[in-house]
Amino acid sequence: MKIKFNALVIAILLSLLMLGCGAGADILSTPVENIDNMPLKVSPLSENEKERWGHLDLVKDTIPGMSVDRAYEEIIKNRKGETVIVAVIDSGIDINHEDLDDIIWTNNDEVPNNGVDDDKNGYIDDVHGWNFLGDTYDEQLEYVRLLKSGDTSDPRYAEAQALYETEYQKWLGRKTQYDQIYQQINSADETLAKHLNKKDYTKEDVNGITSEDQSVQQAVQIAKYMFANGMDSMAEAKTELNNALESINERLNYHLNKDFDGRKTADNINDINDRFYGNGNVKPVKKSESHGTHVAGIIAAERTNGKGTKGVANNVELMVLRTVPNGDEYDKDVALAIRYAVDNGAQIINGSFGKSFSPHSDWVRDAIKYAADNDILIVHAAGNDSKNIDVEPNYPADNINGQEVANNYISVGSLDPKYGSKLISGFSNYGKKNVDIYAPGGQVYSTTPENEYQTKGGTSMAAPAVAGIAALIRSYYPKLSASQVKQVILDSGLSITTKVVVGGDASNVKPFVELSKTGKIANAYNALILASKTK
Repeated sequence: MKIKFNALVIAILLSLLMLGCGAGADILSTPVENIDNMPLKVSPLSENEKERWGHLDLVKDTIPGMSVDRAYEEIIKNRKGETVIVAVIDSGIDINHEDLDDIIWTNNDEVPNNGVDDDKNGYIDDVHGWNFLGDTYDEQLEYVRLLKSGDTSDPRYAEAQALYETEYQKWLGRKTQYDQIYQQINSADETLAKHLNKKDYTKEDVNGITSEDQSVQQAVQIAKYMFANGMDSMAEAKTELNNALESINERLNYHLNKDFDGRKTADNINDINDRFYGNGNVKPVKKSESHGTHVAGIIAAERTNGKGTKGVANNVELMVLRTVPNGDEYDKDVALAIRYAVDNGAQIINGSFGKSFSPHSDWVRDAIKYAADNDILIVHAAGNDSKNIDVEPNYPADNINGQEVANNYISVGSLDPKYGSKLISGFSNYGKKNVDIYAPGGQVYSTTPENEYQTKGGTSMAAPAVAGIAALIRSYYPKLSASQVKQVILDSGLSITTKVVVGGDASNVKPFVELSKTGKIANAYNALILASKTK
């Protein structure tokens, strides 16, 4: 999984350094098409809008959501659909979460915890899916594994070596910077606490300080800067910084550590036929393994229980396939997870992961083709590197040199909750050939382990939003094939004609239409209308 930092925190911290401080009846609805000259939402999002912006309507709310609420209010209403199994290939998922526990897929042919492969599919006690990682949590990046192998004959070895040297120095330097900043903030916090004679001081306390002591003045300057940039307390600032440092240390100690070996499954990683490793425990290894739970909630968090949040789709069962570690996933695990999903009844597969090196990409492409041959739709995140993936590939991919191997694969870029020039998330990959459509992915509120909820951002969040639309279509129009569902989603999106900032680079502005195959943003309301008219 890719590391993503809180962008606001990074800006604040680096600024501190610069400061020297450190199926159904016909639907009588009309799809939304024309959004030109639409007024922009100027005021900040309310708390309610922040938690549900991806479900709002661009025309009605001037927020670039997917019109999910409108679809339920005007189209789905009280209609009953068929249950759809969505496989989530990700990190572990908290299957006991209050907003997910009633929608987890169960393999009824398997007797739980009896140590017997009751359904004879090769996986013992695979009651809710399968864990291809075993007890593994941390892992290297794929190009680091290539360097570790010492295979200098690999055509990308030199590229991997150059990338490693650049990345290692970058993260080492970042660690030094952040360590310095933490010391400065911690020192300022201690100075203010001592001056005010209390640890839990407020903004008002800081604003009321008058002192000739230079160290106190400097501490006040730091605190005021943090408050002015969205921090409620110095304790919050230190927590955010600690989280960033934890991620930096993970990058250096595990992801970029050529001597590290995270795999614990005892299989031959270069033998695709060595299949039956791992175990049936699909839950996260630790609470911080929250990615899969967050993705699951976006797709289908229970909509009628009055708790937490609402997923895009109802009538869903989530099959859990723990495949993505804290680091880069293995191609073998991904390929076998896709095949497991197909063989065990999934109709849609969501994949929110990716990497730039893929030594066994053919195994994954074969699995994608296998899914297509069995009428399974795959929705995948486009990636978070701010890159044009027509030029710099992101794996897995459904194509070889631009030629698609199947017609069942949707690649999704990420939107932020503000219509206009900053519509595309700065981290989102893009590509006229290899990104199909965009969906809400920045600042998305969803489920996290132990009955908690958090806001996260990434194309990882955009893909499950589209997977949710696909689940709605397959629930209410079950006769449509995977390729038809894909085409409905792409054809029914809202066309955007505005110019947008690309890759977070303010100097790089392009027409939105040039950044994906469709030039559209996904729309559940339109998709259900088009599905109703598709034979």
